[in-house]
Amino acid sequence: MLQQGTDGASGGANHLAGIDFAMRSGIKWTYIPYKGGSQAITDVMAGQAQVLFNGMLATFPFVKEGKLRAIAISSAKRFAAAPEIPTVDEAGLPGFYFTFWAGLWAPKGTPKDVIAKLNSAAVTALADPTIRSRFTDLGFEIYSRDQQTPEALAAYQKAEIEKWWPIIKEFGIKVE
Repeated sequence: MLQQGTDGASGGANHLAGIDFAMRSGIKWTYIPYKGGSQAITDVMAGQAQVLFNGMLATFPFVKEGKLRAIAISSAKRFAAAPEIPTVDEAGLPGFYFTFWAGLWAPKGTPKDVIAKLNSAAVTALADPTIRSRFTDLGFEIYSRDQQTPEALAAYQKAEIEKWWPIIKEFGIKVE
């Protein structure tokens, strides 16, 4: 039986991706929770676990060195820094999209003008070619300008909750 190593607690993004992948593909494996990604990566490289769902930030250096094999990118488009790695659609599991994403949040009740200033600063930073290049090299997708708004982030977060909540409920995962 395959073993899926993943960092983080039960119910974390990598765990959910493994469950979703197993359900879609019909593969069965044992979930191995790790306290952090470095041990999960080490165990996959050593053959102690066979599969790892993780972000490119942590794994890509090992892929470049030939210590890990990237089977597919779990998004609809290829990773710019490694265009030879197929997407999940191209690898035979269409529609399995799992991406790490980041947002900028503020406490509830933060004045709208403060939110606007923070958003403006983030948008300005993301427009800088050096910052864009660095983020892209690390595996982050920088969304188009129309998607860099508080409203777009709220909609994306809502869609992600709607996508993953049924899996959390079905498997009785207690999110820690």
